[in-house]
Amino acid sequence: MKMKIQLSDHFTYSKLLRYTLPSIVMMVFTSIYGVVDGFFVSNFVGKTSFTAVNFIFPVLMILGAAGFMLGTGGGALIAKIMGEGKREEANRLFSLVIYTGIGCGTALAAVGLLLIRPIAAALGAQGQMLEDSVTYARIILLAIPAFVLQYEFQCLFSTAEKPALGLYVTVAAGVTNMVLDALFVAAFRWGLEGAAAATAVSQCVGGVIPLIYFARPNSSLLRLGRTRFDGRALWKTCTNGVSELMSSISGSVVSMLYNAQLLNYAGEDGVAAYGVLMYVSLVFQAVFIGYAVGTAPVIGYHYGAQNHEELRGLRRRSTVIVAVFAGCMFAAAQLLGRPLSLLFVGYDAGLLELTARAFTIFSFCFLFSGFAIFGSSFFTALNNGLVSAAISFLRTLVFQAAAVLIFPLIWEVDGIWLSIVAAEALAVAVTAAFLWGMRKKYQY
Repeated sequence: MKMKIQLSDHFTYSKLLRYTLPSIVMMVFTSIYGVVDGFFVSNFVGKTSFTAVNFIFPVLMILGAAGFMLGTGGGALIAKIMGEGKREEANRLFSLVIYTGIGCGTALAAVGLLLIRPIAAALGAQGQMLEDSVTYARIILLAIPAFVLQYEFQCLFSTAEKPALGLYVTVAAGVTNMVLDALFVAAFRWGLEGAAAATAVSQCVGGVIPLIYFARPNSSLLRLGRTRFDGRALWKTCTNGVSELMSSISGSVVSMLYNAQLLNYAGEDGVAAYGVLMYVSLVFQAVFIGYAVGTAPVIGYHYGAQNHEELRGLRRRSTVIVAVFAGCMFAAAQLLGRPLSLLFVGYDAGLLELTARAFTIFSFCFLFSGFAIFGSSFFTALNNGLVSAAISFLRTLVFQAAAVLIFPLIWEVDGIWLSIVAAEALAVAVTAAFLWGMRKKYQY
């Protein structure tokens, strides 16, 4: 029987991969939710509805990102506190973070339900596309509190030394989504409402099951219980996790900008093609995000324990692992670009050609993106939210926004796909500069 891996262990390549694998698979399954919705909506409801889902999805992701901020920021701080040997304080902070997530999710759902139509209209949706966007969003918004919790727990399972349990819960949520999509959309023909309901129910599975687990006596390092309001700890959690919030918000804002540019240069087909790219990108990037989420509590623990030699080893080994992942992701994207395009938009020859060409250009971004994702997470784990936020802000907003506004003037539609690649490459350069500049301070 394999010994349980603990945060305090020495991590070899093998142990790092074993500990982070559940987090990687967990993030991949989470990203598959949107992919499954897209597949069923595109093939069983129609192109306009498919475009509407792609159009409004970034707005919904912004709301769920609050959970990612609380989970990553709280997880890093909790791991550091545990590394210092303060178990009771770690449990109090864990409880505070979860209760705050429930409150935030409820407030965001209420505001979203009130404002979703004017937001969709302001972003440029009209006619049937506007109606479809609002219909889909309103159903998803009912489950936003569970969505926020799901994001939180995905980050905190590793901190609790229960990454495998996190994987099982996420797989359960993912399978729920797939089965209900097939049932509601393909079998019952409930259309867009069926796809939204399937996603909402699956988010409830992913958010409520962990809540029940941690509320009861369990074998993890953490348990929900009584807490007290600690404004300073909550502020530290939010500032530390703000890079992940920034990354999600910026990514969603930039997606809206891409959609606007594509409507201008390629019409609704351009938005549909971008939707396919984003679905596949979500799955591929989830490998990097899952690895970053899985390693963050390990890095935070050894930073709290002042184990500098282990910190250096974690940084070196992670760079090699991310490089291997990057090569695999690029090769897979090149090989699978056309088959995946065929799967989503094979019913429209013109749209298929546009999507397949976009894939060929876009896939180069996977050679770069993992390094910036890990670099940002590395500084979050070191409780340096400022540097982490700077990397995320430049990568997901500044570089991409500038590129997507400038490149199409030179290369038209191809420039839109190229802009993502250029932004990721610049982000790697910034990440490398920060890692080099901060090495003496943190002794990694």
